[in-house]
Amino acid sequence: MAPDLRSSDDSSPSNPAPDQGSDGSSQSPMESPPQELSESLPLKSPPTDAIAPLALVETAFLASAASLIWLVNYYFPLGPILRVFFSIPVALVYLRWDRRAAWMSALTSGLLLMVLMGPSRSVLYVMPYGLGGVLLGWLWRRGARWRWSVTLGTLLGTFGVFFRLWLLSVLLGDDLWVYLIAQVTGFLDWVFSWFGLLVRPSVFWVETGVISMVLVNNIIYMAAVHLVAWVVFDRLGVTIPDPPRWVKVILDMDD
Repeated sequence: MAPDLRSSDDSSPSNPAPDQGSDGSSQSPMESPPQELSESLPLKSPPTDAIAPLALVETAFLASAASLIWLVNYYFPLGPILRVFFSIPVALVYLRWDRRAAWMSALTSGLLLMVLMGPSRSVLYVMPYGLGGVLLGWLWRRGARWRWSVTLGTLLGTFGVFFRLWLLSVLLGDDLWVYLIAQVTGFLDWVFSWFGLLVRPSVFWVETGVISMVLVNNIIYMAAVHLVAWVVFDRLGVTIPDPPRWVKVILDMDD
């Protein structure tokens, strides 16, 4: 007896029937979403913070500018023209961004100078000019008056002078302070003998005079830094506290 063969039409279909919706229409499970839905949900770029790259670029640029100013002034000294700009780039970083960026700028300048000029000269920049830029930026951002910022900057600059003498004395193996006092004493002896004065200054008064000269020099330097920063930052749209009224009167800028 021959087997009962069934045709393929009588057998159950191998693929299931497509699902039907409530309206009776069929839709394949692999069918793409409607065009209206894809247009209502456009692709969006992942969120990015545009402030962080800008802060990083400005910090690196100003740190490089501070290092370049120090490098040019070291090999081609132009007197006080470039010296007043040693601390201004770091202070500008503090005013533009924050404390962390200012510290990064000062340390980056030191690292660049370490590569270009050696560790000793990089340390001489960081102390006092790199730290001075951080200090001035911190004071200016908090609206400190000029008498406070000039005073604190003068003290830091004076400490930097003696730190430089100490570091160079260690590197050279000789006490430069004693050498400096001996040179000043010899100069004063020559001045007194030229005027016919039989007076020999004591070491105490010579040291007092040297310290006083260092203080006066740093006061003048810090006042010049404040004036240059006040003029330059105003052109850049960054404000710092205004100078005293008598300074504006001298500069003929009083309103």
